[in-house]
Amino acid sequence: MHHLTFWRECRYKRLFVAVVTGVLLSVATGASSEPVRKSGYAIGAELCGSGDLAFPKLQIDMKGGFCAGLVASEDDHLKFPRSIVQVPGRELFVVADMGGWGHTDGRLLLLDPHASQGQRFKELLTGIEYPFGLVIGPDRKLYASTAETIFRFDPLADNPRGTVETIIRHMPGRRIKLPDGTRLDESAHPLKQFVFDRNGRLFVNIGSHSDDCITPAPIKRPCAAAEGGAAMASIWLFTPPAGSVFPALKPNDPDPPHLVYARGLRNSMALALHPNFPDAGYAFLQGENGRDLPDIFKPNEEINAIEQGKHYGWPYCYDLSTPSPEFRTVLQSGVYKALCTANALYRRPLSLMPPHGAPLAMLYYHGAKFPELEGRLLVGLHGYRPTGSRVLVYDVDDHGFPKPSPPPVRYRVSCAADPTHSFQTDAGEVAAAPFEELIAGWHRVNGARPQGAPVGMTVAEDGAIWLVEDKNQTVIRIDRAAGDPPPPLPCDTRSQAVIDQLAAFVARDAQNRIRLTTLRKGLAEKHCLGCHSDFGLRPGQPDAEKDATVLRFMLAQDGWIYPGDPSSGRLRTRLRGIGAEKLMPPGGETLPKTEPGYAGLLDTADMLVARMVPGTRMWIKAGPPQRKFFSRANKECGEIPASKVVVVTQRSAVDKPGFSRFFRPADPYLNGECSDDDGYYIRQEFLVPVQ
Repeated sequence: MHHLTFWRECRYKRLFVAVVTGVLLSVATGASSEPVRKSGYAIGAELCGSGDLAFPKLQIDMKGGFCAGLVASEDDHLKFPRSIVQVPGRELFVVADMGGWGHTDGRLLLLDPHASQGQRFKELLTGIEYPFGLVIGPDRKLYASTAETIFRFDPLADNPRGTVETIIRHMPGRRIKLPDGTRLDESAHPLKQFVFDRNGRLFVNIGSHSDDCITPAPIKRPCAAAEGGAAMASIWLFTPPAGSVFPALKPNDPDPPHLVYARGLRNSMALALHPNFPDAGYAFLQGENGRDLPDIFKPNEEINAIEQGKHYGWPYCYDLSTPSPEFRTVLQSGVYKALCTANALYRRPLSLMPPHGAPLAMLYYHGAKFPELEGRLLVGLHGYRPTGSRVLVYDVDDHGFPKPSPPPVRYRVSCAADPTHSFQTDAGEVAAAPFEELIAGWHRVNGARPQGAPVGMTVAEDGAIWLVEDKNQTVIRIDRAAGDPPPPLPCDTRSQAVIDQLAAFVARDAQNRIRLTTLRKGLAEKHCLGCHSDFGLRPGQPDAEKDATVLRFMLAQDGWIYPGDPSSGRLRTRLRGIGAEKLMPPGGETLPKTEPGYAGLLDTADMLVARMVPGTRMWIKAGPPQRKFFSRANKECGEIPASKVVVVTQRSAVDKPGFSRFFRPADPYLNGECSDDDGYYIRQEFLVPVQ
C-alpha cells in the first residue's frame, strides 16, 4: 500500500486509540496534569487546535486569540530544522532539516501532522549539504536549495530521489575562492533562500562571505568579494526560457545565465513577494541581517524594497545612511564616493527593524483562520539577543509596503532594564514602521520554556501558521485560542547575585585565575572581539578587571556555562562546533592545527568550568529519566536528567539526612519554586562520583 494512503486510512483509528489509551492510563494510574518536558518546554494537558490537529500548548507569550501547539520536537529526531512548506492540496508538509553547521547530512522530511507522535516524519532525501529554501514554483512543483544548487522533486513519489531535477548547480557555497586567492572552507552565509516572481523569474540570495569584509585597516579598496558579475552579498536573477519553466540540467549543461539584480545585501534570508508590487522597478521585500556590532542597539536590521541595479549598503553603510568607519577611504572617491549620503546608487532601507533581530522568514498572510491578519506582513526574528526571538506583524499599504510612522517609534526589549527602546541611528531617533507581536519575547523561563529561535514559516491552506525552530528542534503550529491570553511569563535568567558568587569562587582559586587570564588573552581578545560582542571590555582596563569582565559576560549568556559540567554548556559546543552549533570563532576549525596551543585553550575552558565551584563533581545516576531535587523544607525544585553533572557541596547534608546538598543546578532544570537561599538537595543514592 502507498505510504500516504496508509497514513490517511489509519489517521482516525490512531486518534481514537490515542485518546482512549490516554484516558485509561489516567484512570488507572491517577495521573495528574504534571507537565513533561519536550525540547525544553514544559508540556501540560492543555491543547492548541482542534480534532487531530490539536497539539500540546506551549507557554509562549502571544497576541490575544492565538496559541502555539508543539507538533514535533527533538523526540522526533529533528536535528536542525530550518524551513517548512505545505504540499499543495495535501495535509502534508516538507521540512528541511539542515543537520547543523559544518554538516553534510541534511535531510528533506515529509511531515504528516495527523500521524501518531513519533511516526510523523518520513525521510525523502538524505545526505544534502545545507538544505534551506523550500518554495512551491509557478508549475506547482516543490523546489529546494542546497548551499550551491536549486532543484525540484516530487515529495509524494515512491522514490523521491529519482524525481530530482537540478536547475542551478554552481552558485557560491560553503567552499569558495575569494578574488585575492584566499580559499574559505566555510563561507559565512552559504544558505540559499529564493523566490519566484509572477513571471517565473528566480531571485536567489547569495550571502556575503564574512560579517563585514573588514581586513586590517586602512581599507583602501572596495570589498572585492562583493564586486563583479559573480558578486556575493547580493541577489542574483535567473530568467527561464520565454513562456517556460527552467529546464532540468543534464550532466554537462552550463547553469542558466544570471545577472546581479541588487548588491550590498549581507544576507537575504527573508524574502516576500506581494501581488500588487508597483511596476516601477521593484521586485519584492527583503529582510536584511545586518553586520554585527557589540552594541545591543546598533546597527538596526532592515526591511528593503529591492530595486534592480541598486546598492543597499553592505559593507559600506548601515542603518539608514551611516558610513562604516573602516571604509572611509573607499567612500571618498570612485563609484562609491559618498555612497551612504549623496549617491544615487544607494537605496536606503524602507524601514528599520529591531537590531540584531536576524530576520529569517517573511511572508504576507492570506488565510481564513485569522481575518485580522489578512494581507499583513509577518516577519520572524531568530536572533538570540533580547531584541530577537519573536514574530512581528506589520500593517502594509496596497502595494505591500510597511507603513512608517514619525519618530519616536518604540519596540519592546526582552528581559532588559529598559523594557522598550526607540529606533535610533547615530543621528538620533528616526521614523520606522511600527509593528505588533504575534509571538512576543520568547525568552527562556526556567521550568516553562527555552529561548525560541524561529526560522522557516508558512501559512497552511487552512490558514494556520506553521513555524520551524532550530535551537530547540521543534515544529510549531499557531491556531485560534479562546479567552484572554495568560499574563506574560517573567524573565528568569541567571541573577546578578549568582554571577557575583561564581566570580568570587574563581577569584579565590589561584589555578582558575590563571586559566581565566589565559582564556581572556588567547581566546576572547585574540579571536572573539568584534564577532558578536566585545565581551564588555573597554580600553585602559587593568588586567584583573579585564578578566572579571570577560568572566561575567560569559556567565550572563544564556546557556553558555553550567558550573561543574562543561559538556552541557554552549561555550564548549560553540568553540568545538559540536552538534548543530555554528563554530565560534569563524574559521575556528583550522585553529587547532595552525595555532600552537589553541587546542589547549579549549581544554583550559573546560577545566575552568569544571572547577568553577568548590566541591565534588558527581554524576546523576542512571535510572528513571528524571531525578527530582528539593529544598531544605522539602519543596520540589525541579528534575535533572540522568548522566548530568552536579557539584556536591555536602555529601551527607547535616540539615537533611539521606540527602546531598549541591550547588545551584543547571538553570533549565529549575521549576521556579525554590530560591538559592533554600539550597538544593538530592537523594544520596542518585549520585555517583565522576571518574
